[in-house]
Amino acid sequence: MTEPITALLAAAIAVAVALMLHFLVFLLLRRVARRSDSASDNVLIARICGPVRVALVALALVLVAQRVTILEEWWAVVARFVMPVIAGWIAIAVLHALVETMKIRADITVADNLAARRKRTRLSLFSRIATFVIVFVTVGLVLLAIPGVRDIGVALVASAGLAGLAVGAAAQPALKSLIAGVQMALTEPINIDDAVVIEGEWGWIEDIRTTYVVVKIWDERRLVVPTAHFLDSAFQNWTKKTANLLGTALLYLDPATRIGPIREEFERQIAGNRRWDGRVKVVQVTETMRDAIEVRLLMSATDSPTLFDLRCDIREGMLEWLADNQPEAFAATRVMTPAHAALALSDRAEPKGA
Repeated sequence: MTEPITALLAAAIAVAVALMLHFLVFLLLRRVARRSDSASDNVLIARICGPVRVALVALALVLVAQRVTILEEWWAVVARFVMPVIAGWIAIAVLHALVETMKIRADITVADNLAARRKRTRLSLFSRIATFVIVFVTVGLVLLAIPGVRDIGVALVASAGLAGLAVGAAAQPALKSLIAGVQMALTEPINIDDAVVIEGEWGWIEDIRTTYVVVKIWDERRLVVPTAHFLDSAFQNWTKKTANLLGTALLYLDPATRIGPIREEFERQIAGNRRWDGRVKVVQVTETMRDAIEVRLLMSATDSPTLFDLRCDIREGMLEWLADNQPEAFAATRVMTPAHAALALSDRAEPKGA
């Protein structure tokens, strides 16, 4: 009974020393990080704190096991499973910490954020792919540590002909989505925060994963689309090269309407609107119909949400101005009564000069 108790006592002391050392080291690191102007230090420390704690405990047990025989025998069995898991955990923590620090530097809140959005998209996709690879390797190392698993694996490989074809056929959608995720990172048809129109819905790219993409619809719904859809089917990307957009507001007015005052009022209103980016302001009569003309008010803004609000502002402002200043300009349907028809016919039948 003395030897097991001694082993447990030695292990407890080693774990306590490791935890104390971890506490002191990270206390010092947090103080240093607070004095730093960069937010990356805090992210890195927060990410690696847990894995390093477990790694220090494992290191302490390794050092004690070299001195205590019974503990060495026990640790030799456990370490084959624990060490790959700890190594994988640390690798994932460091990877995510680096990705988050790089995302902090890619600020998408600025006006011209195309480069930052592209960088964030690549980071998100490559981070998930690298995480998948690390987890796959870690699980493989843990399984290889189990006695007999290697022999089972060899037997499965030797008889994997038809079974491999069946599994490959069953996993084809998942593999296709995974490969599409890699293609998405390389070709970049979409980026984080892109404004898109897909499946008849307008929204923003909120999250890009290896197998699916989350589109935030304008009314706060979420549209989950397979990644392969963006490579196989057509969709609209309003911010592929730049976020600047053109938009219109249409007015249907009486054919006798004078366009000059309307153009002056439109230019006055849009010049005073803070949502206008100063690029485009055009008034054009784009269509003529029997009872109305179509007047297009063309304007520009820095991005799609701002453009939508600008169009609404100008449309409301112009309608109010027309109601106050040119109420006769609104299109009206003309109905000819029998009396008016007879009068028109008599006017046509009357000889000239009569």
